[in-house]
Amino acid sequence: MLGPVILAASRSDRMRRLISAAPVTKQVVDRFIPGETVADIVPIVKDLTAKGLELTMDVVGEDITTPEQAAAARDAYLALIDHLKELELGERVEMSVKLSMFGQALEGGHELALANVRPVVVAAAAIGTTVTLDAEDHTTLDSMFAIHEELRKDFPQTGCVIQAYLFRTEADARRLAESGSRVRLVKGAYKEPAEVAYQQKHEIDKAYVRILKTLMEGEGYPMIGSHDPRLISIAQELAHKAGRKLDEYEFQMLYGIRGEEHLRLAAEGHRMRVYTAYGTDWYGYFMRRLAEKPANLRFFLRSMISRG
Repeated sequence: MLGPVILAASRSDRMRRLISAAPVTKQVVDRFIPGETVADIVPIVKDLTAKGLELTMDVVGEDITTPEQAAAARDAYLALIDHLKELELGERVEMSVKLSMFGQALEGGHELALANVRPVVVAAAAIGTTVTLDAEDHTTLDSMFAIHEELRKDFPQTGCVIQAYLFRTEADARRLAESGSRVRLVKGAYKEPAEVAYQQKHEIDKAYVRILKTLMEGEGYPMIGSHDPRLISIAQELAHKAGRKLDEYEFQMLYGIRGEEHLRLAAEGHRMRVYTAYGTDWYGYFMRRLAEKPANLRFFLRSMISRG
C-alpha cells in the first residue's frame, strides 16, 4: 500500500529537502549507498571481491537538465573505469548505467544518450568488463532497447534490464533471449499505471517466473535480480531444467540487503553480483529501495524513532 506513496515522494522536491535534512538519514542511506566518491568505494570493491562476490557499479543520479550535466555523468563513469583498471578485476566488476543520466530526456536525447554512453562501453571493454543499461519508467524503454541493440553490434556483451511488472516484458524477453543478450530481470521499482503494468504482487511474481523461464530456455545470459527466497529457489530449479551450468547465469542483489545470502550463494558456486551504488545524488535511488520492500521502510522508520 505504501509503495506508490513512497515512489510519489521520490519525485517531490519538498520531501527531498525534508528527508535529506533529517539527522538520521545519512546513517540509513549508508546501508544502501556506501560512499560518495570512487575513493570511498574502492575498499568496498576489494572487500566484496575478496569474499568471492562480483559487483555492478552504479553512479547514482537521474535529474539531468543540461547536456553539460550529461557529459559530467559520462565522465564520472570514465573516472570509475580508470580506478577499476588499476584493480585488474576484469569482468568481476561491471557497471550499470541509467540513460537518463546521459541526457535521454533532453532535446535530441536518444542521440545524446547514445553518444555519451558509447565511450563508457568502449572504455569498459578495454579493461575486460562491460556495461548493463538499467530500465527506467516505461516511456523510456523503446529508446533504451534501441541503444542496447546499437551498442551490441560492436559490444555484444552489453546487457540490459527488463521489469516483470510491465505487460510488454514477456515479448521483450523472448526477443532478447533469441538474440543471446545478457539480461537482468527485476520486478520493477517505478510507479507505473494499470494500463501498462501489473499492480498486484502475486501477478508480478507470476510474470517474473514466466519471463525467467523464457530467459533460462533461451540463448542469452540471465541475471536474476531478486532478494526473494522463493524466486531464487525457482531460478535454481529452472536453470537445472534448462541444463545451464553455474557460470551460465548469475544472481544479483543490492548492496546492504541480505548480505549473508550473497555469501551463501557464492559459497555454493553461483555467480553472485552485488549492485553497489555510490555518489551524492542518492535521493531517488534511496526512495525506490524503501518502496520495493517494507522491511527497508521499517528499518528507516525505526532508525528515525530511535534517534528521536
